[in-house]
Amino acid sequence: MSPMDIIWFFFIFSVMLQPVIKRRLLEDARVRMIRVVEKERKSRVILLVHRQETMSFLGFPLMRFINIEDSEEVIRAINLTDDNVPIDLVIHTPGGLVLAAYQIAKALKKHPAKVTVFVPHYAMSGGTLIALAADEIVMSNDAVLGPVDPQLGQLPAASIVEAVNLKGFDKVDDQTLILYDQARKSLKQMEEMVLELIEDKFTSKKQARELAHLLTQGTWTHDFPITYESAKTLGLNVSDNIPEKILQLMTLFPQPIQKQGGVEFLPGKKQLNGNR
Repeated sequence: MSPMDIIWFFFIFSVMLQPVIKRRLLEDARVRMIRVVEKERKSRVILLVHRQETMSFLGFPLMRFINIEDSEEVIRAINLTDDNVPIDLVIHTPGGLVLAAYQIAKALKKHPAKVTVFVPHYAMSGGTLIALAADEIVMSNDAVLGPVDPQLGQLPAASIVEAVNLKGFDKVDDQTLILYDQARKSLKQMEEMVLELIEDKFTSKKQARELAHLLTQGTWTHDFPITYESAKTLGLNVSDNIPEKILQLMTLFPQPIQKQGGVEFLPGKKQLNGNR
């Protein structure tokens, strides 16, 4: 093997290792930041962060969602936390499997110490279901929650019920009637789930049930953004005083990009005098 072959081999090997090294450095940085936040807040910090990922070969974008593996890991972290230790859960997710989200929410609700859910950017659908179990929801000024109305495949359950009611039972086929029955049941079940999570946070059960109905029965489209101001109006215990270190944690979960992104800016805080 010639010296040039050795140089080329070293170069190729270095390029191949670069993603592995970068990922390991990010993981170490996240661990250090989590330790800092836990020390400051005297809490257990858990992160439920879903970023869009890209297949390394074909380049297809894949969205990650809340699944059973997530619920297993989060519940394990909760069970490893003493009853007198507060839990800080950072959520960044488009939602996911109702069963998994409900399991996480139930485990959080049963934890004796204070549970705080931080939403730096968004926690939609199942993410909102989990947030409803917290003693306090802390959102950034631009963060959003979302409705928790059930979806059957790609179809909103509320819209299935509405469509059959408008058309009439005698004008739809058996398969649609079965779908209607499942949609009606899922709407009732979801409302009861939400009510179970929030009823002790309101002075009257009527007020809690009204909110549960509003969030689950297709009042809005499934991607409707519930802002901090809207959440406050709905009666949720929300705050916009999100710690800077929680926002810094999110920067350690960069979005995987295989090509040039559509957003660019110089890093660091921009001041009026131009200094950074």
